[in-house]
Amino acid sequence: MTSPPDSTVPRHMTPEDDAGRAPPRVEYKFSHVTTGRYLPTPGKAPGWPFADIGLWMIDAGASADDWIAELVDWRREHLVRIGYDDANYRRPELQWAQRNFVHAQMMVEDRYFYDADAGRYTVDRYLDDLEARFGGVDSVLVWFVYPNIGIDDRNKTDLAHDLPGGLEGLRGAVADFHRRGVRVFLPTMPWDHGTRPPERSDWDAVAALAKAVGADGVNGDTYNGVPRAFFDAGEALGHPLVLQPESTISAEEALIWNVQSWGKKAPDGPVPPVAKFKWLEPRHMINYENRWGRDRTHDLQYVFFNGIGYNAWENVWGIWNQFTARDAEILRRIAAIYRQFAPLLVSMDWRPYAPTLQSGVFASRFPGAGSVLWTIVNRHESALDGEQITVTHAEGRRYYDLWNGVELSPRIDGARAVLAFALEPRGFGALLALDADPASTGLDAFLAAARERAATSLQSLSDRWRSLPQRLVEIAPTAAAPAAPEGMVTIPAGDFDFAVGGIEIEGNHWDGVDVQYPWEDSARRNHRRRMRMRAFHIDRHPVTNAQFQAFLADSGWRPSDPHNFLRHWQNGAPPAGWDGKPVTWVALEDARAYAQWAGKRLPREWEWQYAAQGGDGRRYPWGDEWREDAVPHPNRGRTLGAPDDVDAHPAGASPFGVLDLVGNVWQWTDEYRDEHTRAAILRGGSGYRPRASHWYFPQAYRLDQHGKYLLMAPSKDRSGCVGFRCVVDAS
Repeated sequence: MTSPPDSTVPRHMTPEDDAGRAPPRVEYKFSHVTTGRYLPTPGKAPGWPFADIGLWMIDAGASADDWIAELVDWRREHLVRIGYDDANYRRPELQWAQRNFVHAQMMVEDRYFYDADAGRYTVDRYLDDLEARFGGVDSVLVWFVYPNIGIDDRNKTDLAHDLPGGLEGLRGAVADFHRRGVRVFLPTMPWDHGTRPPERSDWDAVAALAKAVGADGVNGDTYNGVPRAFFDAGEALGHPLVLQPESTISAEEALIWNVQSWGKKAPDGPVPPVAKFKWLEPRHMINYENRWGRDRTHDLQYVFFNGIGYNAWENVWGIWNQFTARDAEILRRIAAIYRQFAPLLVSMDWRPYAPTLQSGVFASRFPGAGSVLWTIVNRHESALDGEQITVTHAEGRRYYDLWNGVELSPRIDGARAVLAFALEPRGFGALLALDADPASTGLDAFLAAARERAATSLQSLSDRWRSLPQRLVEIAPTAAAPAAPEGMVTIPAGDFDFAVGGIEIEGNHWDGVDVQYPWEDSARRNHRRRMRMRAFHIDRHPVTNAQFQAFLADSGWRPSDPHNFLRHWQNGAPPAGWDGKPVTWVALEDARAYAQWAGKRLPREWEWQYAAQGGDGRRYPWGDEWREDAVPHPNRGRTLGAPDDVDAHPAGASPFGVLDLVGNVWQWTDEYRDEHTRAAILRGGSGYRPRASHWYFPQAYRLDQHGKYLLMAPSKDRSGCVGFRCVVDAS
């Protein structure tokens, strides 16, 4: 006697009756160790000498049925091998992830998200822009960590507390996203083990942070599957979390508790690939990301073919990579279809490589109760019109071209309906078969909106990408002084080869990386210009704690945002023995206030470099070879110590006698702005060198290198490793 089937076993794990199944014409024999993000595609690729020139020979449709049949077998076995349980996909509080179609990693430094001048979060402005350009998002990853982490010893959780308004401020921003129907992820990463040791485990700290601010999920940066400990930590707090790893799930049982993931690097061949984790669990939402992509056509075709989501990531570590007008409109149209027909996209009977009639056209079939959705892509560079697909017909069934917003009149051929519609070059299509009355489904309003969108062809929209122009913030001149004021050094006029490059970890040599000097037409990593320098006076050493204390006593100045201001001071004064050390925990705004009080200004970056380098292009202030005695001993521990006194290393003097330029504390210079990001150029590096990761803010001791530090608000910008020195114009 057999036991009744267990109703908790997912349908795609239930054995089928294969007694009547015809033997395959093409055997694929998928291995249980099939790895990677993508499944092998149907169709045989030609060998030599046609491997590169004969891709047109691939006929995926000829063996697609065999491919599907064997993959169904493979899926059943594979899910058993990982002990699969779909309980988390059935939990109502986690099912929003199955509708998380358009996701965006966003930087807290984005000026559309936070208005530094007004000192407030502007979530509506941020979301309104995305809705206007590509139809909006379903979730955001609020990113507050890299690339600034490692500038000092603040760990990833500390940086959340240092956001404007602290956790209460972040909670308000999360509530604003929720008011607009947008879910919120917070980041975690396994590589932050060089900064201040946390008080508790990563998973407990991040789950507590998410609960405190009302966040809905956790993104695991560089994780190949977010560990179960994070899921359990949320459960223990009564705050269930959707986990979303950045990288491919490697231990595949993590599919059980990672109900979302990111995808990337889909092969761009003639046959679009199938996402392995979507095939294993059709309710698993993947948000595909291509952060540096400029032409996203392939990305979006891959997404649409698989019925998965997209990571609309544009502010990439402060480098703006905006969607072209064409790609933005494609995403808008895909998202509109997804949101209207969301239940169909998690169909357990999803079938990729549904039969089509024209070469280069690929379709996926998503059946549901009384309706079927097909998502369709044209991989060719030519427009295709005419009959595209033939489907099973039933009396009363009606057909709709969802991409163009019109009802179709099929050609009925026995029990089949043959449907004709147009596809643009490298274009998209969507078909709906409906047994119900369209008036009862809200379809009419959707079709009207789709018709309006389709009135503008994708080919008519620009696919040109351009970097965002930047502006150097002006610095007002000071009253000219004929001689160096006390504590300053005169830097004579002269010719200077200003050559410098940014050390941002990512971005290669692409346009838009680093900054745009006034004489350049775009931002780029490396810069060089022959400059005629005017004479000026510069502080011999950075401003000290004692000097800054005198400023406060004389001026009564206090910052409007006091969080982290002079955080190292005790009872309103520098710690004992710190008078001669460079003042730190001062924001750019604080440094400017001091300079104005002193009748000075902050240096232009090229002035700082000229004072440090002189006219011979040396690598360090003292010469071309590194000298340990010219700089403080590096701190490779996990917590900050005291910087050295500003006059402790006379061997580090520049050709003009300027001291403490390199290796003690970074120094504020110029600020750059584009429409979305503010950043300051930091010079000189610091003595703090956290270990254990290559993702920390890199040092720039060489005089031909600078650091680009993203700016948000003084509370977060202030650092225990950043100080400043001032300049006075010379007459």
